[in-house]
Amino acid sequence: MSARQKPRRLPPFSGVLVLVMASTGLVVVDLTIVAIGLPLISADIADGASAESVVVTYMVAMGALTQIVGSLSDRWGRRSLFLAGIGVFTLSSLAATAAPDLLWLNIARVAQGAGAAAIMANGIPLLSDRYAGEERDLAIGAWGSFATAAGLLAPVFGGVLAETFGWRAVFAVNLPLGAAAWALAVRVLPRAPGTDGAGASGGGAARRTDWLGGLLLMLGLGAATLLMLRPGETPWSARDTAVLITACAASAAFLAVQLRAPVPTLELRMFARPAFSGAMLAVLLSRVLTIGGSVYLVLYFSDGLGMSPTGAGLLMTPIFLAQIVMGMVGSKLIGTRPPGLVIGAGYALKGVGFAALALLITPGTPWWALVVPLLAWGAGGGIAGAPVMAVAVRVTAPERVGMVAGTVSTLASLGAGVGTAALGAVFALRGGPGAEAVTDGARAVLGVSAALAAVAVLVAVTLIGPRRVPGRAPAPAAQGPAPAERRPVPGTEDPVPSAEEGDEGDSSRARM
Repeated sequence: MSARQKPRRLPPFSGVLVLVMASTGLVVVDLTIVAIGLPLISADIADGASAESVVVTYMVAMGALTQIVGSLSDRWGRRSLFLAGIGVFTLSSLAATAAPDLLWLNIARVAQGAGAAAIMANGIPLLSDRYAGEERDLAIGAWGSFATAAGLLAPVFGGVLAETFGWRAVFAVNLPLGAAAWALAVRVLPRAPGTDGAGASGGGAARRTDWLGGLLLMLGLGAATLLMLRPGETPWSARDTAVLITACAASAAFLAVQLRAPVPTLELRMFARPAFSGAMLAVLLSRVLTIGGSVYLVLYFSDGLGMSPTGAGLLMTPIFLAQIVMGMVGSKLIGTRPPGLVIGAGYALKGVGFAALALLITPGTPWWALVVPLLAWGAGGGIAGAPVMAVAVRVTAPERVGMVAGTVSTLASLGAGVGTAALGAVFALRGGPGAEAVTDGARAVLGVSAALAAVAVLVAVTLIGPRRVPGRAPAPAAQGPAPAERRPVPGTEDPVPSAEEGDEGDSSRARM
């Protein structure tokens, strides 16, 4: 019997980890970086008309396709879909760079969103195939923290590029980075998928594709995303009503199809596990708070404190730094502490940061007085966010990790839209033109965010209980076995309990 391995503080360095983090960073940055260049795009190729569709088309395509691609990766393999995603993302970035008009640019953004969906849906599965045990938790934690932090830094990066080189540079920067990521993927990704749902089951049903469910999901999520991204100041119209009905009807039909499909796009019975449902709710709330809160905090920095776009973005740096560092701490803590308590503590710290900012901000508040609350925000997000991903994987069988990754990414996209729309309504009730009104609106948003963080604490400690999350398997010694030889985490062999098992089934498996 080998000696007990020394606990790690960081995941082992590997080409797969670098690849997944870098490519995911590209996708997340593109969610917000383009918004910085919208005024320049409008003036150059839209004759002064609104160019918000450039952001909307990307989010709709990505949000509608991520769950489908994630489920397909379980059966078709990670490597081919990941390479296709990087290739489509890079080529569509080239098309966007050369766009002569707004229609061309929007078509390129749809293709870019499709490529982004393939990248995001395969990130967690690739890490799960490469790592096991504590190393897997740390790798997923590093991935999640980096992705969130990259999204927070995107406004700074986009502001510098757009102001220095023009709006086309926002897309052109993806070209060398995407080409490098594709070359690295060809080199480091195994040719045989580490987890293959079709091969695991061996039956013909496993090779089927739920095309009807996929189409209904795209329609429902696409309509819902369009509705969430509508300008808040415009009155409700008949078109909005039609979009709402479409979203509801398509979503209901999708759920009905999933209950009968031999190989569903989304296995609904996974949500019978309280720990899985809690993790998914935590993901949704995290994006509501992070994206929604940051949008209106940056608005306060620029309009309330009179900072430049670059300066406002730099003031978000404390969140980025704390998120990266404490994400690794959170991933480490769930090895020795109940995951629900770790996640709940992270959201509690994040809520304290929101509440402190709500109390501190005024049109005359010095920027340095906000650094500590911003650090608390980032630290809490890191502690809570990284373990959530690890818990979702830990309570799921390996052959469904792609499906889980798709669910996580889809809920993250929805959370970003819900956060921007819902907190935007809060801002509109209190905010307005002028430094004082902008400050009042931002203070209201931060107060609501603190309350939502408290809800996230309750979700974590209630649903992600210690008896509902199985212990993780030890990491393989030395280099470890090949990905195909990795054994499932104990307690996840039957990740979909029947209705009769309920919590008792969860508890018994956790004790095994």
